[in-house]
Amino acid sequence: MATNQEDNGIDVVNTPSDRFTDLYHRMLRASWGMTVAVIATLVMAVNLIFAIAYYFVGGIGGARPGSFADAFFFSVQTVGTIGYGAFYPQSLGAHLLVTVESIVGILVAAISTGLIFAKFSIPTARIAFSRSAVISPLNGVRSLAFRVGNLRGNYVVDAQMRVTLTRMEATPEGRSFYRMIDLPLLRERSPSLGRTWTCVHQIDDKSPLKDATPESLLAVQAELQAAVTGMDSTSSQAVHARYRYDAPDIIFKKRFSDMLSPKPDGRLLLDFAKFNETEDE
Repeated sequence: MATNQEDNGIDVVNTPSDRFTDLYHRMLRASWGMTVAVIATLVMAVNLIFAIAYYFVGGIGGARPGSFADAFFFSVQTVGTIGYGAFYPQSLGAHLLVTVESIVGILVAAISTGLIFAKFSIPTARIAFSRSAVISPLNGVRSLAFRVGNLRGNYVVDAQMRVTLTRMEATPEGRSFYRMIDLPLLRERSPSLGRTWTCVHQIDDKSPLKDATPESLLAVQAELQAAVTGMDSTSSQAVHARYRYDAPDIIFKKRFSDMLSPKPDGRLLLDFAKFNETEDE
């Protein structure tokens, strides 16, 4: 179940960036597969560079003369501090290269260890948002609603929800711009988000959605940005999640199906299979 949408429908170009400065943050955002691949490539590159140096300098005891493979495997053993004993430096040039490669190997290991630890320590929330937001009467008042669910068995303590409506408007000068409008919710915070939370915005006379229709939302390229923050009850770290509802994701004259049903023993059953289900108002 998707919990986030990264694509905001805008293609950004000519953004000033420093690839080397942003490399660390890029790696933190990258997938684990990409991270492992980059680290493996870096280690192999270091081994290959020093293998070329050993190949030309020589002085490796136990290596076959003119064998690049032996030079490469000696480089691997040096970086990995394996020391099988089959290869060993026996010249000043080889000893100097081993010294330099040992220092480089320590730096590569330190960088890789720090990156992996940082990725493990980043708190993540398994928070799901309903695929659609619905507009229908609730307690006699036309309301916008969407669901948030905690897919873990713990709690998100002091969960706070913020919802922003973004729509295109025109200035008196005839210029178009996107206005961001905060939507007040009936309840903007929950002491503990255990399983589900239905967030509701009442569409009254002060609401920017009071005259909204499916056609009008599409015309102004409307979208809802929802973001929830809180503290993970297990790790005591701050967690967050966000979701975007485009105009087609806002469904009129629908309401969410009830997820709760009674059990014979008097307990309640919460069915996550109905998390995204809607029905006619």
